[in-house]
Amino acid sequence: MSSITIDGRHVAAARELLRMTQDDLAQAAGVSRLSVVNFENNKTISRPSTVAKLQDALVRRGIEFTNGGKPGVKLDPEKAIIPS
Repeated sequence: MSSITIDGRHVAAARELLRMTQDDLAQAAGVSRLSVVNFENNKTISRPSTVAKLQDALVRRGIEFTNGGKPGVKLDPEKAIIPS
């Protein structure tokens, strides 16, 4: 797993690119829907293991997270292990 730090905005944007609902992502990541909702809305501080599960579920579907001067997300379908 990469060392890029993601936040709720990254996850929401990645879901949008993949046309996934919060329920879809929760199921794919093996976490509760409430965990996804709370992370995306910064309502709680999520466990690192939960964030890693969310990130992994999205990366496996072709999402690339970027950090540095221009943090963001992009979709590269060729890198998807699991088709979206």
